[in-house]
Amino acid sequence: MPAEDIWSNFFNVDLILSELLVNSKVYDLVEIGCGYGTFTIPSAKLIKGKLYTFDIEKEMIDIVKQKLKIEHIENVVLEQRDILGQTTGLEDNSIDYVMLFNILHHDFPGDFFIEAYRILKPKGKVGIIHWRSDILTPRGPDLSIRPKPEQILQLVDRQKFNIDKEPFVIKPYHYGLIISKQ
Repeated sequence: MPAEDIWSNFFNVDLILSELLVNSKVYDLVEIGCGYGTFTIPSAKLIKGKLYTFDIEKEMIDIVKQKLKIEHIENVVLEQRDILGQTTGLEDNSIDYVMLFNILHHDFPGDFFIEAYRILKPKGKVGIIHWRSDILTPRGPDLSIRPKPEQILQLVDRQKFNIDKEPFVIKPYHYGLIISKQ
């Protein structure tokens, strides 16, 4: 991860959350990979219930914990955890929304959908953003491992999920899409 002041310039957070329907209609939300809390803090302020956020790096959890304290935000549950190795630990059919933001370049991206499906309530949503691969960007994983929108769509099991919002560009550096559990 680059320094936080550089990282935060790569995202129009309000636009991304708006386009991906992270709003007051969402009750409980899961974020896989909180990083610096770029989306954690604003999402926590928008939703009605709890935001469960996970990161594999203790340093990121500690940074977000401090920000939550400063902002007096109390609806976030932070956990250092490898959710692909351990799952989220959350109940089946318990969550309204899962954010998979800039994480699907993993070796086994389909595993994220398996866990999302397990914890989502029926009609629960998965919001996805990733770095575009059709342009050069100042950050993000190597172009060779960035999933293209059509690759992500191929990962989506149409027996389990509906495509609610087809892939769309979120300028300048990302694209997004929304799927929902059937």
